Amino acid sequence: SVFLVMTNPYAHIIEPLDPQKPDHKFFNLKKLKDPRYDQLPFSIRVLLESAVRNCDGFLVKKEDVEKVLNWKVTQSQTVEVPFRPARVILQDFTGVPAVVDFAAMRDAVKKLQGDPERINPVCPADLVIDHSIQVDFNRNACLGACSLVTIYYLFHSLRSDSLQKNQDLEFERNKERFEFLKWGSKAFQNMRIIPPGSGIVHQVNLEYLARVVFKRDGYYYPDSLVGTDSHTTMIDGLGVLGWGVGGIEAEAVMLGQPISMVLPEVIGYKLQGTPDKYITSTDIVLTVTKHLRQVGVVGKFVEFFGPGVASLSIADRATIANMCPEYGATAAFFPVDHISIHYLNQTGRDTEKLNYIEKYLKAVGMFRDYSNTSEDPQFTQVVELDLSTVVPCCSGPKRPQDKVTVSEMKQDFKMCLGAKQGFKGFQVAPERHDVQVPFQFNGAEYSLSHGSVVIAAITSCTNTSNPSVMLGAGLLAQKAVNAGLSVKPYIKTSLSPGSGVVTYYLKESGVMDFLSQLGFEVVGYGCMTCIGNSGPLPEPVVQAITQGDLVAAGVLSGNRNFEGRVHPNTRANYLASPPLVIAYAIAGTVRIDFEKEPLAVNSEGKEVFLRDIWPTRDEIQAVERQFVLPAMFKEVYEKVEKVNERWNSLEAPSDKLYTWNPNSTYIKSPPFFDGLTRELQTPNSITDAYVLLNLGDSVTTDHISPAGNIARNSPAARYLTSRGLTAREFNSYGSRRGNDAVMARGTFANIRLFNKFINKQAPSTIYLPTGETMDVFDAAEKYQQAGHPLLILAGKEYGSGSSRDWAAKGPFLLGIKAVLAESYERIHRSNLVGMGIIPLEYLPGDSAESLGLSGRERYTVIIPPQITPRMTVDIKLDTGRTFQAKMRFDTDVELTYFHHGGILNYMIRKMSEN
Repeated sequence: SVFLVMTNPYAHIIEPLDPQKPDHKFFNLKKLKDPRYDQLPFSIRVLLESAVRNCDGFLVKKEDVEKVLNWKVTQSQTVEVPFRPARVILQDFTGVPAVVDFAAMRDAVKKLQGDPERINPVCPADLVIDHSIQVDFNRNACLGACSLVTIYYLFHSLRSDSLQKNQDLEFERNKERFEFLKWGSKAFQNMRIIPPGSGIVHQVNLEYLARVVFKRDGYYYPDSLVGTDSHTTMIDGLGVLGWGVGGIEAEAVMLGQPISMVLPEVIGYKLQGTPDKYITSTDIVLTVTKHLRQVGVVGKFVEFFGPGVASLSIADRATIANMCPEYGATAAFFPVDHISIHYLNQTGRDTEKLNYIEKYLKAVGMFRDYSNTSEDPQFTQVVELDLSTVVPCCSGPKRPQDKVTVSEMKQDFKMCLGAKQGFKGFQVAPERHDVQVPFQFNGAEYSLSHGSVVIAAITSCTNTSNPSVMLGAGLLAQKAVNAGLSVKPYIKTSLSPGSGVVTYYLKESGVMDFLSQLGFEVVGYGCMTCIGNSGPLPEPVVQAITQGDLVAAGVLSGNRNFEGRVHPNTRANYLASPPLVIAYAIAGTVRIDFEKEPLAVNSEGKEVFLRDIWPTRDEIQAVERQFVLPAMFKEVYEKVEKVNERWNSLEAPSDKLYTWNPNSTYIKSPPFFDGLTRELQTPNSITDAYVLLNLGDSVTTDHISPAGNIARNSPAARYLTSRGLTAREFNSYGSRRGNDAVMARGTFANIRLFNKFINKQAPSTIYLPTGETMDVFDAAEKYQQAGHPLLILAGKEYGSGSSRDWAAKGPFLLGIKAVLAESYERIHRSNLVGMGIIPLEYLPGDSAESLGLSGRERYTVIIPPQITPRMTVDIKLDTGRTFQAKMRFDTDVELTYFHHGGILNYMIRKMSEN
């Protein structure tokens, strides 16, 4: 760092933050004396500071600093700039494959006669184990994974220890993965691992890991990060600039590489007014999500300003920032203000840190007073929302941006039932809309119909970090129990808080007992139902749904509700605030108009309406002020890294190179670097490629690389069976991301994948040379054995959803050389580039339909010797026809990665240099 400062052309603006402490300095951007600085959006100021501090004339050049300073002009010109985040955050689903890649890269560097220990994080990385736990046990259930199907459900004696049983089962299933991560924490420097049972990565980040201002190597600078989870953006609510990237890109950042990014446009989102007393922050975020989807913010930053921001708590802001991927922006930034400092104090940060955070941010012009309009920077575009216009709402039944006001839910669901198959349609024949299917459960008779709620989960990072909605749910539960209401026992209810602090204040405020009485007891600390770890449903419920071909519903307080994600048997899934999750659970159906119909009739025969038990914001805030205390956060987080005894007792090898176990079905050395040489191979044209799949719009990473259950008739299941495993030992795709053999077979294995070749939802395709229908993996394997390259045809927003690196690694292993789509989700396009797959984009106005492509043609993509960013290339068909598409390598750095066959190959060659 001393060398960097000596060669930094901006060394003259370094000064001590406190003259009494000359050893702690900072780059004072105000000393640039550039009038453009005070007009920059606050989020762009963070990019500028990083460029100035890291300016070494090589990875970051002086002209890069000028590009950022000149943002007003350059933002609309597709200008590329490097960004070096202060840190990286990972969760275990994406973290395990990252550590697997690091271990394999060490092996590859050694083979090329380099020093394997150079493969080591130089950028601090935190990994939170939060995606492994499933809702196997809840209020009345021991589930299929831990017993025979015939004894799925036990009685209420299990209630009190669901949490412990789920955590025990998590360790039983994931012991190999956890031992491997423990090895990684020892073998690699600068990598901290937060054990399972601690909470959800984004909430732990917000409450504990966030520095807001870094103090490292004698310098103060803004905290910033990238993460291997798309909802990394949640931290933007605290004024820490961060967003999700692919696991592959994150690994390069950990190895000291800057991110190459296009300098973004910044949409100013002006908040005015105050929300109605019955409105939750979830209602606000679902409203913002739909609004910004309509505005169109893909690839842009959104920065919030205006007097309405001051009325939002940090938890409210974090809720809005969390769902940034759902409205498509890169980041959703709330600059630090006095409420941010209050939150840091509330969450137990020490006074010295609070002092230097505020002092530093004020010194560099990054501290915000939302009421002072003279501080408002310039934005690319300004859009507004009056918070007083927000009404209670949900989103669904298949996408987070499809907002439905609560007053219209009944009518909207009815419309969806009959509508054509699609994002808002299930295509159920009119005569079947009111079908009832009776079933027996625990000795009592019930019935299910379309819209019946079978999963009700208070879960996910979006809402469980927010005391206002969690306490709101608790107060509603208290009033519901006191009014004599209950939840039908077959509904799978669960509460998975984002951290131990949530349980602490729910218990202290006295509402936990009431939540438990309604079935919402704590089942685990982690990302559970929202990621697909909802566990199995009672067998009688599954049989009733199957028998009636019912559109059963899940209601969850999450941020993702894509088809096939939450549970295979819930075709409709609605995102809702925690209080609404409970309300729909009590009602037992989403086909209810809360204004006109009672939630239920209690034992005294009295109709109870939702309005009778709904708590106001004032009620909730009074409880929050009394019971959410700094001491709770301090107590929980002081012992977070040591409190899990099972984690502490895990044995892990201490060797610097990992000894791969050939018998492991969880951790396997990937074939990505087989045959890698020091010399570059010239990229060739793709000749006579077959189309593996012909897909439509909004194909998500869940469709491409599922994270949920491994179906028993799938190629992955056949592989695991051949390795001697039984169905109860399969675990989930997410837990097996350290094994490429499983993940390649799980690619495009989602049962809700709609492939135009077969014109229905199934994880199948047609092997074109013979016309046979087969599983996608099996078809790809036949193509590879015959030496045929493959393409994917797709529509708009290809790869939307979670930042899943296996959605690029899997296609690479299937032999897919390029994807041709109308548009891409930002992180997924980056991941494709990182694996050396070419993201091709139709020219404006073109599509498979307009060009008359059936997908049965064979495609030759002409790659010229000299490639430039975003260049247009010719695609020739075996029919004799030619059309053009754009190669979406957006920057020179991405082209460099492509020439190396991917970002990791590039890093191995770089680290193998003497």
